[in-house]
Amino acid sequence: MSLPSEVDVAIIGAGAAGLGAAHALNNSGLSIIVLEARDRVGGRGHTIMAAPEITFDVGCGWLHSADRNSFVGIAEQLNFEIDKTRPPWREEAFDEAFPPRERADFIGALEDFYDRAEEAARRLAKSGSDSAANACLEPGNRWNPMIDAISTYVNGCELDQVSILDMDAYEDTEINWRVRRGYGALMAAYGASCPLALNTQVTLIDHSGRRVRIETSRGTLSAGKAIVTVPTNLIADETIRFHPALPAKVDAACGLPLGLADKVMLALDQPQDSNDALPKDGNLRGATMRTAMGTFHLRPFGQPCIEGFFGGRFAQQLEDAGDGALAAQSIDEIVALLGSDFRRRLKPLAESRWAHDPFARGSYSHALPGHAGQRAVLAAPVDGRLFFAGEATSPEFFSTAHGARDSGERAAEEVMGTLAKG
Repeated sequence: MSLPSEVDVAIIGAGAAGLGAAHALNNSGLSIIVLEARDRVGGRGHTIMAAPEITFDVGCGWLHSADRNSFVGIAEQLNFEIDKTRPPWREEAFDEAFPPRERADFIGALEDFYDRAEEAARRLAKSGSDSAANACLEPGNRWNPMIDAISTYVNGCELDQVSILDMDAYEDTEINWRVRRGYGALMAAYGASCPLALNTQVTLIDHSGRRVRIETSRGTLSAGKAIVTVPTNLIADETIRFHPALPAKVDAACGLPLGLADKVMLALDQPQDSNDALPKDGNLRGATMRTAMGTFHLRPFGQPCIEGFFGGRFAQQLEDAGDGALAAQSIDEIVALLGSDFRRRLKPLAESRWAHDPFARGSYSHALPGHAGQRAVLAAPVDGRLFFAGEATSPEFFSTAHGARDSGERAAEEVMGTLAKG
């Protein structure tokens, strides 16, 4: 749509948070516009057809804490099928690569680590201090590198960069479902009715006057209030500038950087003999004593493909190596685990590169040690005119799409609260 010259509320970013805010203000009687730098909605939620019969969520793919996930109800309203198959992370291991006895030993070590972290969080909270989560690793435990690898998938970074207090604050009900047509596709449908200005990159938010002046790549508009939902790395890098400056927001964003979790989709040529076929919704991960490794989802939804997942510093190295590096690494690891025959059976289809995405610069936030309290700082309104949302502002569901959506709804309620007081 065309860019209006003025609105009551400008929402910056059409990811899950921006869409949540727009829907919450839908029947408020206020004029609103959602300004989005990309040519699509969804932000870090994006579904593509990697092949005619292969759906690929390039970004978020799981309805985490599904029993408390607001997108579940949205999916039902929009007639999106929800798949409740148990995730393959534990029970559905491909045992030839990771024998059951070793896997059970690893799971036990992982659970012991989380128990120690929970106890450490209680102690640290009482003393008013914090620490890096790697302090909770058992010295000399053979599984420590793999526990660190799990952190790169969960947090987007290794444990030395994760606040124990922040890790403990995250709420996980351990119920994880999927959207059959894609989580990104669900977000696109959710955003279809919102007033959108795509290809509109915001560069300056000037809140020095009575109204907020917003400079964009398509011109300038004024707003009574603005809801900022962009990723923390854009605020930390001051890609979007505030005038007057907001150093507390920049500092908070710097303490809540986006980690990196990248995905790759490989087409799989399945044998005609079903006895030799890989299992549907299986998990493949070797019992390797290193952190720089991938984990693989075999035949998601029964599709003829394998989805690879890499995180942390290793994902950054693969991204920096250029297009195709994630796929090449995935094929090398799968071949090492399953045999040389798989080199001819796998074909690269698509991969994510979130660190190199100019409008994300990462995947999802984690709090650096000592910075767990910055989520509340980032979420706090400024002068009753600037409001902040996004997964990084969620106190317990950060790093998730539903945490982002709910934060947008919270920011919209704050807007309405100031108007009611006025």
